[in-house]
Amino acid sequence: MNQDTISGRWKQFSGRIKQKWGQLTDDDLKVVEGNAQMLAGRLQERYGIAREDAERQVREFEEDLDMSRRGTGSRSH
Repeated sequence: MNQDTISGRWKQFSGRIKQKWGQLTDDDLKVVEGNAQMLAGRLQERYGIAREDAERQVREFEEDLDMSRRGTGSRSH
């Protein structure tokens, strides 16, 4: 999934993001507004994790969304 897809479907994804990462606020999501790098930065701040771990989590989330969109199921975590 690419950045354009994330931005274009942000409203749909934001609900799933809040389910996955409950510590993110509505304000966080407004600031991020579809930007994967900014989402990773907010995860790093809110969860106190390394940047690399936050980026990995965002990539995995994007892959899960992409698989769901194609109807191929989702990864188990």
